Amino acid sequence: MSGNQSQQPGLVQGHVQYVKGVAEGTVGDLTGSQPWKESGEQDKAAGLSAMREAGEKRDPSAQGYGKAEELAGKLTGCDGMKSEGAASRKKD
Repeated sequence: MSGNQSQQPGLVQGHVQYVKGVAEGTVGDLTGSQPWKESGEQDKAAGLSAMREAGEKRDPSAQGYGKAEELAGKLTGCDGMKSEGAASRKKD
């Protein structure tokens, strides 16, 4: 991830980083590679941190993707995206 993205954390970027970590961890599990596993854990932790920070700073009544975010949350199984999307959709 670029430095600019880490300075302006966002829910989407956090989710992308988390998913990247899951993928890296899976590669590590399949190949037995400890560096891949460790990288995956680091990306997952950083993604969660970015999502928390973005969620704390976000005003769902003014920011959000509404129904699209809620649907993405349902597709990915992310309760945070579902609830944030529902909250921002109510203001649409």
